[in-house]
Amino acid sequence: MSNNTLVLDVEDGVAELTLNRPDNYNALTADMSAAIVDAIDELEARDDVRCLVVTGTEGTFCAGGDINAMMEMLSGSAELHEAVERIQHETSRAVRRLYEFHLPTIAKIDGVAYGAGGNLALACDVLLASEDARISFGFRQVGLAVDTGTSYLLPRVVGENVAKELVFTGEQVDADRAADLGLFNHVYDADEFETEAAEFIEGVATGPTVALRTSKNVINQGFDASLKQAQDNEAAAQAAVFETHDHEEGATAFMEGRAPEFEGE
Repeated sequence: MSNNTLVLDVEDGVAELTLNRPDNYNALTADMSAAIVDAIDELEARDDVRCLVVTGTEGTFCAGGDINAMMEMLSGSAELHEAVERIQHETSRAVRRLYEFHLPTIAKIDGVAYGAGGNLALACDVLLASEDARISFGFRQVGLAVDTGTSYLLPRVVGENVAKELVFTGEQVDADRAADLGLFNHVYDADEFETEAAEFIEGVATGPTVALRTSKNVINQGFDASLKQAQDNEAAAQAAVFETHDHEEGATAFMEGRAPEFEGE
């Protein structure tokens, strides 16, 4: 799949979704957001995908919502409130669709991830960043309150008080501080970013896909469950994983003292 705003490639079990509007720093236009949802819907129906990577073109991940469109509405005759709600709905739907994707997801961040772009990154399970990456939830800079999932995603990563600080100040968090706060899982030197990220992604894509998918699901459920409920969910899910080929291969390889060769089944 490829269009003017988004490129989707699938190779060796890795689906890579590239935001492709460098002219506006890969901002989440309505078209871009709709394309993200369509691409993920397509991936749900495929059986050759083992993980999803989201990235951007030309040294930018995503600069956030489409401020240009909002400015045009301010000077136009369209009903502003309804138009902004429509944009937020489409962007929120894209963030939510990515967050709910059933397989492991990885954000590969080089450059800025601001506002809704930061939320798109946090919707992924793991965030890999170059040393040039920046992340910000500075909706205040354009006189807006948080939207597109900040109030849900950000406190779960950094805690409530730090989330409020980042929102109140609009701080542009550099890569090292983002790693210290837990926003970025790994930060790589700029000249090694692609190589290091590819190595990490391969490790996920060649893992026991059913087990990883199941683990992701029960971890997400754990946010709203008691410890007992979480343990019961894990037990029920694990019963299904026991039946997979990858579990048999993993157990056999362990007993034989060799590295397992998972097939994602």
